[in-house]
Amino acid sequence: MATPLLAPAPVTLVPRTALDALSGPPQRFLASAWPWRSLAYLLAGVVPSLAFAAVLAPVRVVGGLAAAPLSLVVAAVLLTPMARFERWRLRLADRQPVRGLPDGWWPGWREAGHALVALVALWWADLLVVAAAIAGPAVLILSPVVQPTAPEGEATLGQTFVASAVGLLLVPVAAYTLAAWAGARAAMARAMIVPQEAEMREIARSRARLVDAFEAERRRIERDLHDGAQQRLVALSMKLGLAGLDLPPASPAAVRLDEARELAGQALAELRELIRGVHPQVLADRGLPAAVRDVAGRSPVPAQVHVELDRRLPERVEAAAYYVACEALANVAKHSGAGSCAVRGRLRRGRLLLEIADDGIGGADPAGGTGLTGLADRVAAVGGTLTVESPCGGPTTVRAQIPCEW
Repeated sequence: MATPLLAPAPVTLVPRTALDALSGPPQRFLASAWPWRSLAYLLAGVVPSLAFAAVLAPVRVVGGLAAAPLSLVVAAVLLTPMARFERWRLRLADRQPVRGLPDGWWPGWREAGHALVALVALWWADLLVVAAAIAGPAVLILSPVVQPTAPEGEATLGQTFVASAVGLLLVPVAAYTLAAWAGARAAMARAMIVPQEAEMREIARSRARLVDAFEAERRRIERDLHDGAQQRLVALSMKLGLAGLDLPPASPAAVRLDEARELAGQALAELRELIRGVHPQVLADRGLPAAVRDVAGRSPVPAQVHVELDRRLPERVEAAAYYVACEALANVAKHSGAGSCAVRGRLRRGRLLLEIADDGIGGADPAGGTGLTGLADRVAAVGGTLTVESPCGGPTTVRAQIPCEW
């Protein structure tokens, strides 16, 4: 009897922002800390304004005619701690790390501008939303206490309790209102204080670190295969060869031993081919031009190679370009019907331009499972771009541009 497959456990994503929390089930959102975090975020906006008013009041009293210039000086002095406070406050409604901001004490102009706008105008809106969201349900809930009851009217008492019940029903509405406004305010604050190009640079750095980690792990696998399994297969072939010398040449045992030795040789050849595919030694030792010539020499379609580089490229660039060449040449052999192809590569303005062209039938489609989508992702991981020109009837040109300086 077949064993039933167990259904995978559902994956629950931890909300990173108040807006993410709103998209979850209502019972989970209402039982979480996000409504309270949203309320704290909105109320915290009043703190800079109160601090500014507390410092400014003595200045206006003492300053006299110089009150206006002194107010500007006080605002400039307080702008730095206010900007830092806004950065800390953002964590209440947005747990995502804030990257790309200055590390020193003095804030950037974007942070300073956001702090000034929050100080002048935004805290009013936050306070009004909090008042509107909380005051209505609170008044209704407290109706039996705050509203007088007519001595002869039981209906009036009943109405107050109905109003109290309605107020309790409006509490979840208030929680959603506070979280929605806090999430929108946090998203606006992040857009104002975090430059988009800084986030893109951080994404590019993170992607480069992943590529480096992948390359290091790939080299470790190649080294383990080369020093471990390959050496054992070589030793096994030698042992089988020595054992065959002690047997009569035509005996059944000698025949089976020869078969075993042949199978061991095939396994060794396949393992060497696998090692060459994991991380070719020629790429590590002699660089991209020699590695491309090596893979083109093993291609069933005649390939001309014109890759002229005046220096060694970074390892991640060489690895990405090598696999572009490998996959493109494999596609030429499998799908193009071409009689010849050419691989050209050169450096121009700090970028590697690699081009693989064939005279086949064309019609290559990245969505057709020919590996072009994976190539585009791999090139994008090192900050490059991949373009494919393949009209029906041919020819096909795969062109990769990879920056060599990060």
